[in-house]
Amino acid sequence: MVNQPKRRIPDWTIHKLLTWATNYFQTHQIDSPRSTAEILLAYALRLRRIDLYTQYDQPLNIGELADFKALIKRRLNREPVAYIVGVKGFWNLELAVAGDVLIPRPETECLVEAALALLPAREKTDASGKAGRVLRVLEVGTGSGAVVLSLASENPAHQYFASDISVQAVAIARDNAIRYNLHRDIHFFSGDWFQPLSRPGRPFDIILSNPPYIPSREINRLQPEIHRYEPELALNGGHDGLDCLRHIIHTAHDYLDRRGYLLLEIDHDQKAGVRQIIAQCGHYEMVEFFKDYGGFDRVVQMRKK
Repeated sequence: MVNQPKRRIPDWTIHKLLTWATNYFQTHQIDSPRSTAEILLAYALRLRRIDLYTQYDQPLNIGELADFKALIKRRLNREPVAYIVGVKGFWNLELAVAGDVLIPRPETECLVEAALALLPAREKTDASGKAGRVLRVLEVGTGSGAVVLSLASENPAHQYFASDISVQAVAIARDNAIRYNLHRDIHFFSGDWFQPLSRPGRPFDIILSNPPYIPSREINRLQPEIHRYEPELALNGGHDGLDCLRHIIHTAHDYLDRRGYLLLEIDHDQKAGVRQIIAQCGHYEMVEFFKDYGGFDRVVQMRKK
């Protein structure tokens, strides 16, 4: 028996569906209704977003309509678009994401920028004409691998290491590295912060992290997209939001080379608290804070004394 093509429904073209879905999302207070409609419809039809406009008068068949409606229902339940389609853009990469990892945020690109400023390009030479040395870079709490993959893609000649307490997160990060052929440049491992590392061992030149920094009491007050779907392990920073930052600051210097750097993402209102922790620790100097694109303090950088 020959398979018959699925019947097209002339009333529901791509253009009409986008208009309807945008209005529907607006009515239900869904953020970015137009782009959400475009992303979900393109995903349902297995098209690029730009193809929606080159094929705007194409009608959908019954199966395609059913697929799109199922995606709309998931979004109305406040499931993040990135989890629905399984990918999220970050830096110059498109990364696979799932409920085991935090969805990469644009402000975390500031952490990448700060780290890149400390990584010499290997093609440059010093005054003696020798190539600069290879640096050892460690990211703890890598999640999807967004930060370490961005660094390795921009400056692959250094040695990169990345860890996460979640075995599932490490698997996702490693798959993302394979996708961009960076898996040979990054050594992944799983464990609770620095526990898997020997001490004393070969030190790192740069340690960086985007750790959990939301106060425990605030988790359930976050947007439903966050507190219902994103892993609490990657969000919960303890009673004051500073537990993980405190632990990393008080521990990382044991694993840093002489005058090595520690870089951390922080929440917009944590500068004073983080500065106090650094002062109490007493192992760092040259403390700097960098603002994100919204003008908030987002990254702290410090050098081991």
